[in-house]
Amino acid sequence: MRKTNGLTVADVADACATLGLAVPRTTITNLETGRRHSVDLAEFLILAEVLGIPPISLLFPLGAAPSVERLPGREVSVWDAVAWFTGEEATGEAAAEGTPRELLDTFRAHSDAVATAQVSTSLAKERRQKASITLAPSRRQALLETAAGYEQLAFDDCRELRDFRIAMRERGVTPPELPAELAFVDTTEPDEAD
Repeated sequence: MRKTNGLTVADVADACATLGLAVPRTTITNLETGRRHSVDLAEFLILAEVLGIPPISLLFPLGAAPSVERLPGREVSVWDAVAWFTGEEATGEAAAEGTPRELLDTFRAHSDAVATAQVSTSLAKERRQKASITLAPSRRQALLETAAGYEQLAFDDCRELRDFRIAMRERGVTPPELPAELAFVDTTEPDEAD
């Protein structure tokens, strides 16, 4: 990754120091040549940041090899190792409420709901904008009808996101901050939006 990014060992060491953790050039060289087999967590995270890749890609390089050792002596496909590490490993049944796996699944579902609301809200605005700049009356009417359909989808998606966030809070789980364009979801009372 260092070479792919066009960085020298000195560049990486300097960038690590700039981010607040000195990682000596010898450490980087020794990691690359296999003379050093481990890094502490802070080094690992800062190296991923400097290299501009997700930390998991340093552990399990998707696309670079067919398999890796998930644990010593346990060779699996790289994707299976990633799924195990991130808690996405298929289990065949829903995780029990309150377990770490279930909490991960909840946050993933929340992320999906945010992405859905972002897309539908953006599409609704785009359709309304197209309708507002069309001069042909028949075309304008058709675009307004299409925009209304998209706005209903956006409304439903945002209401679903709001309800999901309320349910998270009722469980004692703090949902992540919403993107600015969806901040209104938390400020709308349920009976105002229904």
